[in-house]
Amino acid sequence: MSLDRAALLAWYRRERRDLPWRRTRDPYAIWLSETMLQQTRVETVIPYYQRFLEHFPDVAALASADLEEVYAHWAGLGYYSRARNLHAAARRVVERFAGRLPHDAQELRSLPGVGRYTAGAVASIAFDRPEPVVDGNVERVLARALGIREDLRRPDTTRRLWAEAAALAAGPAPGDLNQGLMELGATVCTPRAPRCEACPLARGCDARAAGDAETLPRKPRRAPPRAARAVAGLVLRRGRLLAVRRPPGGLLGGLWELPGGEPGRGEPLERALARALREGVGLEVDDLEPAGALEHVFTHRRLRLHLYRCRSVRGRVRLDGFDRHRWVSPAEAPSVSQSALMRRALSLAWPAGGRA
Repeated sequence: MSLDRAALLAWYRRERRDLPWRRTRDPYAIWLSETMLQQTRVETVIPYYQRFLEHFPDVAALASADLEEVYAHWAGLGYYSRARNLHAAARRVVERFAGRLPHDAQELRSLPGVGRYTAGAVASIAFDRPEPVVDGNVERVLARALGIREDLRRPDTTRRLWAEAAALAAGPAPGDLNQGLMELGATVCTPRAPRCEACPLARGCDARAAGDAETLPRKPRRAPPRAARAVAGLVLRRGRLLAVRRPPGGLLGGLWELPGGEPGRGEPLERALARALREGVGLEVDDLEPAGALEHVFTHRRLRLHLYRCRSVRGRVRLDGFDRHRWVSPAEAPSVSQSALMRRALSLAWPAGGRA
């Protein structure tokens, strides 16, 4: 069964949402939007995208910036490895491609953080190359329209999805075609209650004919997030709060946070924090006062963070496992590049730099 390519293109050009990255053919702006849209809702991305472009209007501006500055303008968007890879990729574009994003999908995939999907999206949308894209929305559209009822995580099913997407992209306006597939999945062929009556592919849709659209696509269920605990301390000297920076790489790499760590099995929380501060920043603390707790869900982990105010602190900072430290004033705290979890922690335990 083949999909009605012309009907999809006509529908997209008539019904597409007016999004800021659809008003440009600038490869850098398109690349930025595709990076920000990974695992993040369109409504969330729009203001970040606009502010980021204002501050870093081109590849050269991004490449010449300090990573700390990039993090500061990404703060709150989450998945900070995207910002780190974007910055590293911009520097590579300047060094290897004279500051211009390559047209070729294979060369695009040589950039940090650029996988098959992003390379296909940039190549097709910015450079009109017949490259396929397959994301969650495209998977859903293709699985339903073509009646693919096998587990989408099977290698042979993945290969079929990419082959079907490649066949669709091999024609006029591959960028619009790819965006049409993604737009259809986002607005019509939704996970629940798909609006089949509004779909340009409804006439030939296998799942609609079979009446099982909402059961597709088929994927294995994800394991629930693993429960975990951590402790963190508010260490103050002369009204300034101690912040430490994680080394680059890994979860929340390169971001600033309160010093702390994870308790051992059966280890009391206050004892765990005292140990973590001694081992991680070289400080001895006594007289810990609970300052609240909060929960934060990462992809595979549900973390409960317990916060303590440290009343008695001795020693000089000596780092182990962190790459920098700084004493942050209340005025500086909002501008320090930090995760959403740390912003919540400061709001709870150190509101407006209050008493700690």
